[in-house]
Amino acid sequence: MSHEKPKLDILISGAGIAGLAAAHFLLRAGHAVTIVERATALRASGQNVDVRGHGLTILQRMKIPQFNAEEAVRAKTTKEKGLRFVDAADSTRAEFPVAGGTAFTGEIEIMRGDLARVLYESVQHLSGIEFIFGKRIESIDQSMQEKAAVKLNGGWPNEAELTTVRHFDLVIAADGIMSSTRTLAFQEAGASAIKPLGQWSCWFSIPWSGSDSAWARWYNATKGRMVLIRPDNHKVTRVSLWTMTRDAGVEESLTDLLGSSPAQQKQYWTKLFQDAGWEAARVLDGLDNADDFYMQKIAQVKMDSWSSGRVVLIGDAGYCPSPVSGMGVTTALTGAYVLAGEVNQSPNDVQAACNAYERKLRPFVDVAQKLAPGTPGAANPESAWGIWFLHRFLGLIVWTGLYKLFGSGINPPSRAMDLPDYGT
Repeated sequence: MSHEKPKLDILISGAGIAGLAAAHFLLRAGHAVTIVERATALRASGQNVDVRGHGLTILQRMKIPQFNAEEAVRAKTTKEKGLRFVDAADSTRAEFPVAGGTAFTGEIEIMRGDLARVLYESVQHLSGIEFIFGKRIESIDQSMQEKAAVKLNGGWPNEAELTTVRHFDLVIAADGIMSSTRTLAFQEAGASAIKPLGQWSCWFSIPWSGSDSAWARWYNATKGRMVLIRPDNHKVTRVSLWTMTRDAGVEESLTDLLGSSPAQQKQYWTKLFQDAGWEAARVLDGLDNADDFYMQKIAQVKMDSWSSGRVVLIGDAGYCPSPVSGMGVTTALTGAYVLAGEVNQSPNDVQAACNAYERKLRPFVDVAQKLAPGTPGAANPESAWGIWFLHRFLGLIVWTGLYKLFGSGINPPSRAMDLPDYGT
């Protein structure tokens, strides 16, 4: 009698960081993996992301004879030296150099698109992968005992011709904070999972200037506004604008903007920051011509359970810690690795695998989602006095050397969970 473990047919919704990482480890165990992505090609865009703690260990474990993911990632880092808090005259008020991967700048800083391309290349060296671009999951029928029937709809360029129904042993939702798969599988619980933090941001790139360097610069303006400029390895400069929404009218306006055109969104952000000072004029000139602009609500995703039948959530779809945590990519990589490992160990019982995944990962996620008291409001003061106090406080941390504690190599989420070694 053969004791060989069964190989599963697995569908992953979303060709992002979490989805590609999960695919890598599932493919190495011999499963057949299909990745469906509603975009017509790999979305290799986005801003700076960092990899810390367990995330780095997982990259190291993605080494296969044909490809070394860690080496490929390190070759594409932005080489950011750290973060400077500056005033309207561009004078540095506090400086935080790279320190062990737990300060403002992570151990590995890389553009999200570059990381996605590395992970995409890693799965191309493995057998059993299928990509379906230009489609989305329209419905999931779990009435059958053995499989989930998934209707895939949409497509490019002939949407009407590309509706299909396929059957899978497991469906992994890795389609981001606004996950439509989460809503399909969890219904009301999935739709209400997003917990806003009272902040919005937009992201885009602008031409490099002589004032730019390998240091990121953080500038606070009054009314809870902030400009963050960061280096890139593509000969451009990355910008994000941030605003607090303590006023219900601002929150409502930004929510309405999500359904508007990029031009209308840019117009709003331009008006919002036109009197911000510092390099705002240069930034807004670049915003007008940016073709990679996008905006988002800063929020977390919190779910009582990450699985429902044969559907399971990973990454931002299940437990987004928010961009202000600095843990988004590391949490996504860790979740993808643990889920894949548990599925590989218990392919005969996907529900048991999902339960083990949640039991092991939940302590890590709980810590990753814990933000410093007052975050993000404390870092985005309303008044000039509040900004002065923030700079004095940060300057004190630098003067006393307390920031070096962040560089001691201690990563709180990593301490909350020992990373399993699944032997893949």
